[in-house]
Amino acid sequence: MKRAELIFIPSPGIGHLVPTLEFAKLLIDRDDRILITVLVMKPSTSPHVEACTRPVAGSQSRIQLIELPQVDPPPLELVRRYPEYFITLSVESQVSNVRKVVSEIVSSRSGSDSVRVTGLVLDFFCVSMIDVASELGLPSYMYLTSNAGFLNFMLYLSTHHGERINSTEFEYSDSELLIPGFVNPVPVSVLPLCSFNKNGYTTFVKLAQRFRDVNGIIVNTLSELEPYTINLLSGGLNPPVYTVGPVLQVEGQSNPDSDEAQSRKIMRWLDDQPESSVVFLCFGSKGSFSPLQVKEMATGLEQSEYKFLWSLRISPPNNEVLVYNQSLNDDIFPVGFLERIRGRGMICEWAPQVEVLAHKAIGGFVSHCGWNSILESLWYGVPIVTWPLYAEQQLNAFKMVKELGLAVEMRLDSRRDGDLVMANEIEKAVRRVMDGDSEIRKKVKEMAEISRKSLMDGGSSFISIRQFIDLNF
Repeated sequence: MKRAELIFIPSPGIGHLVPTLEFAKLLIDRDDRILITVLVMKPSTSPHVEACTRPVAGSQSRIQLIELPQVDPPPLELVRRYPEYFITLSVESQVSNVRKVVSEIVSSRSGSDSVRVTGLVLDFFCVSMIDVASELGLPSYMYLTSNAGFLNFMLYLSTHHGERINSTEFEYSDSELLIPGFVNPVPVSVLPLCSFNKNGYTTFVKLAQRFRDVNGIIVNTLSELEPYTINLLSGGLNPPVYTVGPVLQVEGQSNPDSDEAQSRKIMRWLDDQPESSVVFLCFGSKGSFSPLQVKEMATGLEQSEYKFLWSLRISPPNNEVLVYNQSLNDDIFPVGFLERIRGRGMICEWAPQVEVLAHKAIGGFVSHCGWNSILESLWYGVPIVTWPLYAEQQLNAFKMVKELGLAVEMRLDSRRDGDLVMANEIEKAVRRVMDGDSEIRKKVKEMAEISRKSLMDGGSSFISIRQFIDLNF
C-alpha cells in the first residue's frame, strides 16, 4: 500500500502544539495510508510541552515525534513585551535544524516504493520554513490554529501595509478598518496587541507576506461558522483554503500542574448542582489578574447571585503569577467573601476545562476568547462572556459578538494589565449569559449541533479534510 508522509512543524507553545497534534490524529484516523512526523521545538518558556506530546508518542504508531535540538533562546525580556517577535525569532533559530532533519527524512524515503514525503504543514509562525520545502521540491501548507477572521486580518496586513501612512504600527486613534471578510468595520482597538508596537507589527507583516506562498491554508474552523469570510477566501485570489474544524481535544488536556484529587473534587461539586446553573470562569494558562481586579471579579460574581466555578491566577505587582490556593484569604478577596459564597461558589487554581464545559451544570463561560476555548464552548453549547486578554483574543471577541452574534459582550478590547473591569460590568454580563431564554443561548445550541455534523460523513469539514488528504495521493 502506497503511503504519504506529512511533516508537521508547529510553533512552540501549548496553544499551537495541541491543536496541531489533534489535527494530525484526525488525519490518520481518516486515512490509514497517512504517516505523520511532527518536529517539536521545546523552548524554555513552554515547560509543559512534554506533557502534551507524551500521550501521542505512546499511543499513535503512525505519528512520529522528533524533538529538535534546543538552541540559545532570544533575550527572555522579549517574552512579555513582544511575544510574537520572540516566538518568530525562536522559530527562525531552528531553520537550520529543520532543514537538516527534513532532508534526512526525505533522503531516507527516496528509495522507498511504499512511502513518500508529500509536504510540510507549517504553523503560521513557521512560514519562513516554506523555503525549506521549496529547496526540497515539496509543497508547503499552513495550518492556522485560529479562525478565518484572523486569516483575513493577516491577508489585509500583507496587502495594505504599504498603503498605510509611514507603513508603521497602528495607533489607537486610527480610524476603523474595512477588512475584507468582515461584515462590520473593525475598530482598531480590537486588533492584536502586537499591532501597536514596531517589533510586533513588523513581525506580523513579515509573516503575513508569506501566507500566499503556501500551496494551501488549513484553518481550524467550519464554513457554517464563518460563511461570509470563507466565501470571500474561496474567491481564487488566495491559496486554496481547507476548513477542517472544529479540531478539539475532546478527551481533555493533561496539565502537569493539575491535581487529580482537585479535579475529582470539582466534578463532584458540579454533579451536585442543577442543570445550567453554574457560570465557569477560566482564562487559559497565561490569564492572570491583579489583586485589585480579583476583588472586582469577586464582587461582581457575588452580586450576580449565580453559582460559579472560578479558575484563578493572580499576578501581584512583582509580576510573578500565583495560582489560587487555600492560603489565600480575605487579603485577596473582599472581607468576608469566602464565607458568604460558601456552597455557592468554588475557586480553584486549575480546572479541567473540557470536562467542565461538557458538564450539564455549566450554563455560561467567562473566557479570554482563545480560539481553542471558543471552539470548545461552541462544541458543548455553552455561551461565552468575552473578556479578552492577549494575542488575537480581542479580534476573536469582536468576531463572536459583532459578526456572529454568538457571545455576550462584556469587553471587546480589554487587555492584560489594562483598565479594571468593574464589578457591575461582571455582574451584568453573568446575568445575561445565564439567561436561559436568550437568543444567544439558542444560537450557540444550534451551532453545537452544526459543529458536530460538520465532521460527520458528508459534513463540510469532513469533505474539506478529504480534499486535503487527496492532495497527497
